[in-house]
Amino acid sequence: MRVIAGTARSLRLKTPEGTDTRPTTDRIKETLFNMLQPYLPDAVFIDLYSGSGGIGIEALSRGARHAYFAENNKDAIACITENLRFTRLAERATVLRQDALAALQSIHEKEADIIFMDPPYGLGYEKAALRLLRDTAYVTGRTLIVIEASLDTDFSDLSEIGFVVEKEKRYKTNKHVFCRRQGS
Repeated sequence: MRVIAGTARSLRLKTPEGTDTRPTTDRIKETLFNMLQPYLPDAVFIDLYSGSGGIGIEALSRGARHAYFAENNKDAIACITENLRFTRLAERATVLRQDALAALQSIHEKEADIIFMDPPYGLGYEKAALRLLRDTAYVTGRTLIVIEASLDTDFSDLSEIGFVVEKEKRYKTNKHVFCRRQGS
């Protein structure tokens, strides 16, 4: 896995050993960031269920002002910290060594521009996070939330949680769902 573009372009990132994390492939990451690029300059980016930190690091490399990394796996935390140091992006990052849902309450920003989450598939964590985000002050009508999920994850009930799907991008094995607060 590597950084695709920006100040840390082509630098290889470490990933935790084992099957506890699923790093987003370079091809999918490139497609995702081509869609996110207009929103990245000077953005506050939140990377939930960060794994190796590759998504948040890509955001920083492409111009995000600050990124939060929420992860509770100690091996993944070590990878994120090492990757931030290696890419020289650590000064613009905050690593939250805690569960993603708890981490959401530890962030004190006026506004988050992009929130990306890649939770374990099939456990409903994305909807639990959205329920918390619905009532979080830094999530405004402009905040873009991107969820990486399995192809069979159903998002038809997001309006009941207070969000609307703007776009869905499907790949061979998973998808990205782009949503915002309802009524935005």
